[in-house]
Formats: sequence, structure tokens, C-alpha cells
Amino acid sequence: MLSVVTDDGSTQSGSLIDEFVREGARRMLAAALEADVDQYIPELTAETDERDRRLVVRNGHHRPRTVVTAAGPIEVTAPRVNDRRINDATGERKRFSSRILAPWCRKSPKISEVLPLLYLHGLSSGDFVPALEQFLGGTAGLSPATVTRLTKQWSDDLAAFQDRDLSDRDFVYVWADGVHPRARLGQAQSCVLVLLGARLDGTKELIAIGEGLRESTESWADLLRDCRRRGMRDPELVVGDGAMGLWRALAEVFPAARPRRCWVYKSRNVTNCLPKSAQPDAGKAMQEIYNAEDRDHAEKAIETFAKTYGTKRPKAVAKITEGRNELLAFYDFPAEHWIHLRTTNPIESTFSTVKLRTKVTRSAGSPAAALAMVFKPVESAQDRWRAITGAHLVSLVRSGVRFENGVLVEREEQVA
Repeated sequence: MLSVVTDDGSTQSGSLIDEFVREGARRMLAAALEADVDQYIPELTAETDERDRRLVVRNGHHRPRTVVTAAGPIEVTAPRVNDRRINDATGERKRFSSRILAPWCRKSPKISEVLPLLYLHGLSSGDFVPALEQFLGGTAGLSPATVTRLTKQWSDDLAAFQDRDLSDRDFVYVWADGVHPRARLGQAQSCVLVLLGARLDGTKELIAIGEGLRESTESWADLLRDCRRRGMRDPELVVGDGAMGLWRALAEVFPAARPRRCWVYKSRNVTNCLPKSAQPDAGKAMQEIYNAEDRDHAEKAIETFAKTYGTKRPKAVAKITEGRNELLAFYDFPAEHWIHLRTTNPIESTFSTVKLRTKVTRSAGSPAAALAMVFKPVESAQDRWRAITGAHLVSLVRSGVRFENGVLVEREEQVA
């Protein structure tokens, strides 16, 4: 088919380069389908009937159909195979099924993967079809009803995620946080409890997500127990906010894990105890603590903070001095990891965009759908999460190698 090319390089059906891409994709797919049949039939040439006629032969082509792909809608004419063999178990005739293009397929699986990303970037389900029309050059096979069916699949994906085996993974570091999106959950005080972990190779992965009530001990314990049941072992360090429910549950379910308080949350709690006039200087003083080059300097910075604010603001000082061991725990791990271990930012940064989306989409229809609506964009985004800096050191942490002020300490047997 020829198209009239305008001065700007576009045609009546889109840009010229898009047409080239789609035509190239069409030819490649057609060649792949032919090769699929060419490989299938020779393997069965020995199977013949009583007249010595082959039971599996080519039989022309199927009717053309349009398949929506990442390159746009492509017209496909798949080769037809006449298979006269009988399945001994069922008594029915066997059928050739392409490994590339199933008979029912009308769109690439990649299209389904695009939907959570479109949602994450601000589109509601009613916007998907026009958005994909601009992206793909057409929307064949993507009616609003089709999009609705695809989004319902998110709930099934969440159920499978929540039931998957964790025994084949080893999470050395874990970040825990309670997120409060605008999505309608089961109760007014409900929130989304999130566990995110760093594996032995330094890559990050969403471990668990579930609904909880006010980040209570029982809610956190339920989530952690479920992870334990599915094979998760005690992490080396868990980074979280100051919610006591998490720490009580952690001590019960994963007692070997060390707790680490998030400095961002701690700083907010401290500044809330101070007048606005004192908050800027107090913020700088706290930075001197958590950015100190080693534990000794951090301890001295805490003492300085206590002397400066202890007389007039004892509550603010107590929030730091009473939890200093948890606040400074990161000094016992590789210095390369400190930037990741000081805060729960891996969760905060990921869910900031989800919170924006749930503000736009005010109702998800049901609590289960609301949780799936939060889960699916995060699942799609985790492939782009940055691995731990100094990833090779994560396995050393798990093996029990000791670090002091971020520096590896040789084992006694190595020194001897």
C-alpha cells in the first residue's frame, strides 16, 4: 500500500518512519511464523496413514487478522497446518499451535505491561484507549471493555504475588513503611504496609504489600508472619520509621534482624517539637549527626545537639538520645551502603507517584481493587530500581563479615 508523503515526512496514517517500523515488524513476524511451521512439519514426516500419505502437511494460510504490538497494529496472515493425527488419550484430532502467535492472540503481552505504566503516569482507565492510539498508531483489539478486563487481571496478579514462594530469595536489607494513599481501602484508618528488600546481588525487590490498620503491631506481625511462612529468613537489617508496631512485630517474627530508624522520619519528629525559629538550625545539627564520617563523630554531634537544645526542648533531644543505637546502626555496615540505609527513601520515592495517582483516581471500586491499583504500578516500576551501591559487599554482610565505621574488619582467623 502506498501513502502520500507530506513535506514533514508524515503520511495520512502517521509518520513515515512509523510505517517503516510497522512494515519491518510485519515482515519479520511473517517470516518467523513461516519458519515455525517449517520446523514443525519436517519433524512429523514419518507419520503416515494406511495409504502412506503424510498426516501433517501445509494447507495454505488463515484469514488475515490484526495484532496490536509495541510497533503498532500489524496485519498477520499465519500459515495453516492440516494435522490429521488423533490424540490417543482424548480421541480428538491434534492441532498445530504456533509458539509465536497463539490462535486467540490479538495483542502482544507487552501491551498489557504498558497499562500500569500509563496509569502510573496519570491516566485513568478511560484514557488508555486514546493514549495507546497515539502511541501505537491504532487501537485494534483495545476497546474500553478489553482494557477493563486487563485491569481486572491486576487483582489476580496481586493474589499470585502475595502467595509466591520466598525461600529461593535472600533479603539482606529490608525497608518497611506504611503508605497512606487516597485509594479506598477496607477501613478509614487503613494503610498499605510495604516491605522492600535488597538481595544478595544488591538488586532491590518488592517483598510484600498488604493492608494494615494504623500500622499496628498485629497488622505488621500478620504481614511478617506470612513472609516467614513463605520461606523468608531473618534479614540483617530492617530500616523503618518510628512506628512502634513495626518494631514489636519485628522482634517477634524476625528476632535476629537489627532495627534501624529512618533519619527522615526522625528529623520530622524532632522538628515538630521545636518552634519554627529553631527548626533550620536544628535541621543542620541533625545533618551533622547522620552525615558524620564515623560513629565517634556522630556521638559527639549528638552530645552537641543535647547541650544546645536540652534545657529548653528536652522532648526533642530525647527523641534522638533514647534511640541513638538504632539511629546509628548503619555505621556497622559498608560505607557504600550508608546512603541506602539512613532512610526509607527506596519506598518513599517509589510510592510518591502512586500517591499522586490515587489522588486523581478517587475510587477503585473495592478494597481488593484499591490494593491492586497500588501494587501494579510498583511491580512495573521495580525493574528500573537502582541496585545497592557496592553490591558485591552485600553477600559479605550476609556471611557475617564485620564492618566498623563502614570499613571491613579482617576476620580473626585471617589475621592469625
